[in-house]
Amino acid sequence: MGRAVKVHIPGALRSYTESAEAQASGATLADVVAELDRLYPGIRFRMIDEQGRIRRHIRFFHNGQQVREPAQPLDAGGELVIVQALSGG
Repeated sequence: MGRAVKVHIPGALRSYTESAEAQASGATLADVVAELDRLYPGIRFRMIDEQGRIRRHIRFFHNGQQVREPAQPLDAGGELVIVQALSGG
């Protein structure tokens, strides 16, 4: 399991965390999201779909680099920024 990362939570998901930041540990993005879901039940489903893929309107950036797959390893520590894309027409 990797070291804890600081996770920046977008406004739309703060109803789960009640904060703009959280801490979670994991070797991969999937591990970190699972830890967030353990701490904040239900948050994973808002970011990861039933097939285990990142939802289309969610982007993850770890230390400034986009993470495109849940299985992608994360460097120890640092920051994970969750961005929720705006949609509409």
